[in-house]
Amino acid sequence: MDVHVADHPLIAHKLTYLRDKRTDSPTFRRLAEELVTLLAYEATREVRVEPIEIETPVAATTGIKLANPKPIIVPILRAGLGMLDGMVKLLPSAEVGFLGMVRDEDTLEVTTYANRLPDDLTGRQVFIVDPMLATGNTLVMAVDYLAGKGARDITVVCLLAAPEGIAHLESELASTDIPVKVVVGTVDERLDEKGYIVPGLGDAGDRLYGVV
Repeated sequence: MDVHVADHPLIAHKLTYLRDKRTDSPTFRRLAEELVTLLAYEATREVRVEPIEIETPVAATTGIKLANPKPIIVPILRAGLGMLDGMVKLLPSAEVGFLGMVRDEDTLEVTTYANRLPDDLTGRQVFIVDPMLATGNTLVMAVDYLAGKGARDITVVCLLAAPEGIAHLESELASTDIPVKVVVGTVDERLDEKGYIVPGLGDAGDRLYGVV
């Protein structure tokens, strides 16, 4: 598993205001979108392309375009929706699927409650977006679910990660042949006893959309 921490002063700057408990939901959503666009630049460094012949105002030349089949962006509901616009801004021709997963706050177990994905992901580059890589249970299940549909090129994009979550994801994937790349804004100190990232930013879904 390849882990890339996007060490950039703009990312650190925006993360600081994202963490602040005084940041309201509209500002939090805007900052999350801006952060994801910056992270998407790194996440898509190896996106597949193919040549295309074009005419400039001066001469003919060969450029590149995104190759087929198109990449697919998969936000993990509900918090992942707050990252979708930032990814689509950089990959406007990508398709979008959805995967609904929820974590039991007592047992930390994850269950899948909804999906809107193609039946066959063979040959597709898949970008999973989820704000937090905390325990890693959600992303282990998401990767396994997508792999079951044929995905073999998966990139995970997260705003924050905990060392325990990265280690768990890497351990679970060690026995598979699925290459997974993880792109994160930063790796925080640890998890607390409730499975929250410390210092973290709280519950990303609640901060994006309010408590429901």
